[in-house]
Amino acid sequence: MRTMMKIKMDTEAGSRLIADGSMPQLMQETLGPLQPEAAYFGPEHGIRTAFIVFDLQDPSQLPQLTEPLFRELKATVEMFPVMNQEDLQKGLQELGRAG
Repeated sequence: MRTMMKIKMDTEAGSRLIADGSMPQLMQETLGPLQPEAAYFGPEHGIRTAFIVFDLQDPSQLPQLTEPLFRELKATVEMFPVMNQEDLQKGLQELGRAG
């Protein structure tokens, strides 16, 4: 299922990982296995935030995916299903046929 993961990073923890040079490795270890469709990074409400769109194949992926973020970044992680434009068009067509 196409999923968006929003990672809000604790400022102090994020700054520590940037200063010691380990942030790129953590991001690679997180994003590499996901092979994201898209990944965007920037501030949201003044907090370092990442928006990652990927295919969540099985909920059992969640602990392996999120625990390093909780542990290293003291992150707040949210995940929710999302659609691209083709998915939306297909869903609306199906809705039209049902009605």
